[in-house]
Amino acid sequence: MPATPFPGFDSPAVGFEQPYEMLEACHERVQRSLDLLSRLVTRVDERGHDAQTRSAAADVLRYFDIAAPLHHADEEVHVFPLLLAQGNAEVHAAVLSLQDDHRRMSALWASLRQPLLRWSQPGVDEGVDEASRRAVASFRGIYAKHLKTEEGLVFPSARALMDENDLASMSRQMQARRQT
Repeated sequence: MPATPFPGFDSPAVGFEQPYEMLEACHERVQRSLDLLSRLVTRVDERGHDAQTRSAAADVLRYFDIAAPLHHADEEVHVFPLLLAQGNAEVHAAVLSLQDDHRRMSALWASLRQPLLRWSQPGVDEGVDEASRRAVASFRGIYAKHLKTEEGLVFPSARALMDENDLASMSRQMQARRQT
């Protein structure tokens, strides 16, 4: 379970000049972080805590504390308002559902964060409680549906409404959000 210096920003193939490609690359990192979280729970169940589980817990914390909120902000600022302003009922309903997902993800993350903080510390030997296990399953389930909806419907719909100036502005703002 290797550590990354700054989760969510280690993919050199995509830059901010391609904002929708950046958002989709972020989805790959979300999935990797969710997979790491699942492997962490399995490892703690099977072997308890060690240096690898502490490192994995710290990696998951870093991703969902830093990169995921920035990604959600990108969507809330640049993608969702654009689509809510246009008249497609299917897209409108999808965006409302995605906004609800963001609220649910945030609440689930708040409950998952506490055990992960403890697990990232040396000398901790607590197992996975049932509430955390359910929260992990719910977190993964919400994200699975969420990512599919964004990539299959929402991102293509928003991208089609934007011209090069809109994309350039989105790119600059996404980059600025990460420099503060």
